[in-house]
Parts: sequence; structure tokens; C-alpha cells
Amino acid sequence: MADPQSMSVAEAASKFLCGEQADVVREAVRTVVAELMEAEIAELAGAARYERSPERAAQRNGYRQRGWDTRVGSLELALPRLRSGSYFPSFLEPRRRSEQALVAVVAEAYVNGVSTRKVERLVAQLGVESMSRSTVSRLCKTLDEQVTIFRERPLEGSCPYLWLDAKAERVREPGEVRAKALVVAYGVHESGRREVLGIDVGESESGAFWREFLRSLVARGLAGVKLCISDAHEGLKAAIAQVMACPWQRCTVHFARDMRGHVGKAQQQMVGAAISQIFAAPDGSEARRRLGGVVATLERQAPKVAALLEAAEDDLLAHMAFPAEHWSKLRSTNPLERLNKEIGRRSDVVGIYPNDAALIRLAGALLLEQNDEWLVSRRYLSVESLTRLYEATAPEPAESLATAASATRKEIALATA
Repeated sequence: MADPQSMSVAEAASKFLCGEQADVVREAVRTVVAELMEAEIAELAGAARYERSPERAAQRNGYRQRGWDTRVGSLELALPRLRSGSYFPSFLEPRRRSEQALVAVVAEAYVNGVSTRKVERLVAQLGVESMSRSTVSRLCKTLDEQVTIFRERPLEGSCPYLWLDAKAERVREPGEVRAKALVVAYGVHESGRREVLGIDVGESESGAFWREFLRSLVARGLAGVKLCISDAHEGLKAAIAQVMACPWQRCTVHFARDMRGHVGKAQQQMVGAAISQIFAAPDGSEARRRLGGVVATLERQAPKVAALLEAAEDDLLAHMAFPAEHWSKLRSTNPLERLNKEIGRRSDVVGIYPNDAALIRLAGALLLEQNDEWLVSRRYLSVESLTRLYEATAPEPAESLATAASATRKEIALATA
């Protein structure tokens, strides 16, 4: 029998059409891609198979077998190898790590019989329906090893700013589907580059879980944190005070959104504009003066908002004790919100995760890729501004500023009475 590797496309097509082949289309595809690989490897090596040429740049080294799931069925391909260097067929684009994780999670759900009709249609397009449990297990094992190394790596250097956030995801448990908390820690290194510091899944966003998560970051080497930024979850606030012992910045975006929810639709724009002018102040003293004025104004129109704003003063303006160039980045959790949206896009495909490991695998692979991109991208904060941060003198005590702001509010109240 003739070797398909040595036949031309025309000869192979003639043989398949005249012979008793079980599937002409599948065998034709196999032959065409074999010819394509031979052409690509010849161009890469500088000479065709068995050809003697002074332009040859590499020697061939046999073949390696690789399965390929296509619309016409599963094909077993013989990929050419080189003695030096590497070759990967152009039509077999190696999936990015996050795409492999998505396929692994979807496949795991599918082979365990927990996928929805939407997922079934997706896996049919990906060719995942032909995966066996052992194939899925091997793919998951490889990804889990990479994500575990990423999650447990030592944290070197100091990290002056730390963002913390949680996202609810649905995970299947025996007999039920539960909403679990996917928590992510993200920071800015002393070099000015962003970094994903940690990721974990908990039964709920409780104070005990947050404390354990923060302690794990410290155990891995997290140090030098000067400010934590998060939403106003009471358990998280307590954990930050207990473990990190640093100032806390409340997310101003979440706060403004919550305040608009305490007034009628007709007042929402007014409340939002009043709060926004506080954060446009050029310095902390002016911001506190403006906050006092907003509180005095809202006491008549929206007393509940005024009381909440006054109580949250120190937490909302904590970022103003740091270099002004950093304020726009420090006053909210927006950087983490973008990451959460990327995770959410994949979760929309999966729907319900088959287990905790699948959720960590997919989110971890995505965050690992994002972390790699940040390492080679431009700095998030300039080295000059970070130098000023470390050289700055201690800020004015919050008690004295709060006392001054309280006096200002009284003066405004008397003037407007």
C-alpha cells in the first residue's frame, strides 16, 4: 500500500474516490492537511523531504501523533518534527490558557451530565462531545498545575496599594446549586506595575473567610500595604483592620450608587452631582470643606444621605493622603470590576460550574494571562510618583482634620439657617 505521506493530493483523491473508503471526505481532509504540513515543514527547514540542499536550515526528526477533532470526525495526524527548533501547524492554533480552561470546564460539565442545552450546543461546535473522561481529566490536570503554581507563588517586594473584591458565582453541590464567593486580590507593586496577588472561592463572603484569605497573602510575602480599597462589606472591613492594619478606602463609585438608591428618581441626579464635586477637590482640606457643604445642603432635601455621607467621610477621603496622581485610581474598585466582567463573560457560557475546582481553574487561568500581560505592559503608576509616596511625611492626623471639618459644617449651617 502506498504511503499517504508520499502521495500527491491528486493521487490521493483519485485513490479515495476509486477505492472502498469508509469516509471519503475525512480521508481527503487528512491528506490535504498532511500535504499542508509537509509544505510548511519544508519551508521551515529550508528543503523538502529527502532533498539535499545547501540552504537546509534544520534536519527532520520523524513524526509525532496528535488527535484532531473536526466536523467530519476525529483524525489522527502525524505532525512532522525537527531535530532543532519546533514546528506547529498553522491550522492548529494553540489555544490560549484561558480558552483551554473554558473548554476544560465546559467539557467537565458535559461529561458529568450537568450541562444545559446552551452548553451542549457549544461543545458540539468545539468538538468536545468526542472527549472521554480521561481526556478531560488530563486537560484539567495540566491547567490545575499551572493555576496552583500561580496562586501559591511567593510575593516579592512591597505592594503599597491593595484592591479586594468578590463576585458571586453559581456552583453545583450534591443535590443543589449554591452561590459562592469568588474573591480576587489585585495590587500595584513598588515598581509601578499591576499584579494579581490571589484568588480563592469561599462558601460566602464572611469575615472569617476574608481573614483567612488575607492571612494567606501575608504568608506568601505580601508586605508594605499602605492602603486597601474595597466596597463596604463589614466582614471585609474588619478583616482588613485586623490583618493588614492599614487605612481603608471605601469605593466611591459603589457609595454614590448606594446613595442614589436612598432618594427618589427626581433627586438622583442632584445627589450624584453633589457627591462628585467632593472628589474633584484639589486637596484633602478642600474636599472636607466641600463635603461639609454638601452635608448641610442635603440635610433638608435628603437627610438619610446626609447622615450616611457624614459618617463615611474618613473612609471616602482616605485616598487624598497619598500623591494626587494616584487619586483617580485609588478611590474605586473599577480596576477589579473590569477583571470581574471578563470572568463573567466566561461564566455566562458555563452557566453553572460543576465544582469549586472548575471555577478556580477558569478564573485562575484568565487572571494568569492578565498578569502576564501586565508584566510586559507600561507601568500603572510612575516610578517618580511612587518615590514621592515613600518619601512623603506622615499625613495630618485624621482627628484634627475631622474636627476642622466639623467646625466648618457648623459655620455653614449657621450661615444657611
